[in-house]
Amino acid sequence: MKGNTQMNSCVLGAGAWGTAIALHLMKCGHSVSLAPRRIEQAMQLTSSRENTEYLPGFSLPESLQIGYELEPILMEADVAFLACPAKGLRPICERIIKETKGHDHLKLIVILSKGFEKDSFKVPYEVVREYFPNTPVGILSGPSFASEVAAGGPTALSLAVEICSPSMEELQETISNDKLRVYLTDDLKGVGYGGILKNIYAIGAGLCDGLKLGDNAKSAYITRALNEMVSIGKSLGGRKETFYGLSGFGDLIATCFGEWSRNRTFGESLGMGIPLDEILDGQKTVVEGVVAVDCLYQIARRDDLETPILDELYAILYHKKSPELALNNLMVRHLKTEF
Repeated sequence: MKGNTQMNSCVLGAGAWGTAIALHLMKCGHSVSLAPRRIEQAMQLTSSRENTEYLPGFSLPESLQIGYELEPILMEADVAFLACPAKGLRPICERIIKETKGHDHLKLIVILSKGFEKDSFKVPYEVVREYFPNTPVGILSGPSFASEVAAGGPTALSLAVEICSPSMEELQETISNDKLRVYLTDDLKGVGYGGILKNIYAIGAGLCDGLKLGDNAKSAYITRALNEMVSIGKSLGGRKETFYGLSGFGDLIATCFGEWSRNRTFGESLGMGIPLDEILDGQKTVVEGVVAVDCLYQIARRDDLETPILDELYAILYHKKSPELALNNLMVRHLKTEF
């Protein structure tokens, strides 16, 4: 798949990010099928050629195939992109196995999800690997607002794969163009955990905004959050340099400052005094950081990790601690050297 070689691909899940990736792959010259999780959404996309629910304002080319039945879609695909929320990964994997009777011809399954499976604390890669032990699995992650990617705005992402083989280097080339650049890595754990951790700490950045603490406070918070993020990520098996790269620091900055960030805006609403349940009830899309805070807190306690920021976020979300008191607790901690 060198350069502009055409690839048959499918994107399973037609939220904003799945739709944006489908449009990007079309611009790269590939044959693409987009498969919504709901049949009524598939019908709507087919008739209107626009994802008015999740990514309005972008026309879907007539050459973009829209379907709901997975067998014909996957039969033609070389690469499958899984673009559902973390909680939807297991159901979509089960659908793939059931509806395709175990077809294993895919060259790669690429995960776009960022979050924990709530009950098992498994990350997306671990869930997908359960169902497809013999198929290469990768993770595409980094600072990427769906509408900017759909519009062709300059973007850089990390593609984590198990082995950076020549075939994966060819795939890297074929899904990159002059608008979206893909960097290859074999640190699956680092990239996977980076995408989860940045959502957690973006909630805190939103709290800074909602409480109107100012630029000094938010900058200090993000700096210390990055330090905690690197410490946790390393303890869970990721490489330090990965957390300073696109899928770590890059995604953290985008998610902490982006007006579009669900996790940041959730934290901002919480900081403004809006009750948690009311915020979540008004969300059309999943705020992955809320579940991730709970899962990671339990993991941190199990592994005896020092996580002062995570601890305060957990207390705010799950014990209704006031954000002002949580901030005060962080500010009066024992002083120490920076590194």
